[in-house]
Amino acid sequence: MSVDASVERRAEPENRNGDGNGFVAPTSTHRLRLNPNTDHEPDSYEDLQLEFSPLLFSSLEQYLPPFMLNTRRDVKVQYMRDILLRYSNESERNRVQKQREYRQKIMLRYQPLHQELYAMNAEKFFVPSFLEAIKNNTEEGFRRIISEGSPGVYTFEMLQPCFCEMLMSEVENFEKWVYESKFRIMRPNTMNKYGVVLDDFGLETMLDKLMDSFIRPLSRVFFPEFGGSTLDSHHGFVVEYGMDRDLDLGFHVDDSEVTLNVCLGQQFSGGELFFRGIRCDKHVNTEVRAEEILDYYHVPGLAVLHCGRHRHGARATTSGRRMNLLLWCRSGVFRELKKYQKDFSSWCAVCQQEKKERQRVAVAATKLEILKRDGNHAP
Repeated sequence: MSVDASVERRAEPENRNGDGNGFVAPTSTHRLRLNPNTDHEPDSYEDLQLEFSPLLFSSLEQYLPPFMLNTRRDVKVQYMRDILLRYSNESERNRVQKQREYRQKIMLRYQPLHQELYAMNAEKFFVPSFLEAIKNNTEEGFRRIISEGSPGVYTFEMLQPCFCEMLMSEVENFEKWVYESKFRIMRPNTMNKYGVVLDDFGLETMLDKLMDSFIRPLSRVFFPEFGGSTLDSHHGFVVEYGMDRDLDLGFHVDDSEVTLNVCLGQQFSGGELFFRGIRCDKHVNTEVRAEEILDYYHVPGLAVLHCGRHRHGARATTSGRRMNLLLWCRSGVFRELKKYQKDFSSWCAVCQQEKKERQRVAVAATKLEILKRDGNHAP
């Protein structure tokens, strides 16, 4: 069995670099705290033209050293930008710039069909039970609307039928424009040959809001070990399955910390999702355990939420046509901290087993040493 990824610290001392007016000269010594200041309310950066996602800046702000938290917003931007540029290589920055130019070309030429999709309208988009749970924002409230078919796979009613229909017709309208204008577009990932990236034609802001205000509260509760509380960027797209589209999807893990998958609809049969357990990079191709097996049948409007490291795939769609909305939610903070992490036993089943085995061997060795010592001291 082979699983391929589908792709697309320390607090500083008092301000020694300041000039007395809150200015901090960019230096290579800029650091983030290991743990966030959860009591600090970060600024919004959505009105600024930045190289990186505004949500990334808001997320990083809670990790700033204490002397930076209450400085001017432009000073914090400068400090965080210096850190981001240090960890973002030139090729990545060039990729982001080309992507921005590509999207600008599309949005200058494409005329949206449903303008109301491009701004968040929660009452029209979501079912009342989901809105109520998000409003109350408690684990108890979330669990009342959520089913957990297998450890780490959560399902719940989410989208209104009218939203599903509007989004499907918007995607069809965009694809029609692509065909007629002969504009070459990028597909959602390396595994899907059909489908569109929603961020590319203007839906990025709405999807940012979806992730920040509606998915992150859930992820904070159900995926804390995967950076669920620090989600700061996303990749949003729609995939299409059918006899004249992609038929199925191979066994894989996502390039995300948390994945939202919602069937939008149309008439279809087959296409079930199958889940086979969470694994780290080292153990991604290990065997499946009985308790990890889950087959999920799509229902329009019903959401599936799982971590990106949860191995899964989609069986063949045997008739009709199916569209799904996917939102890969990512955390830059989690990915940076993960580089220094060696123990994944909190979520990888094989790492957990190996850790227990090491503990068992250590205990057995200690007992044997005690028995030998006692035997040597016996009269």
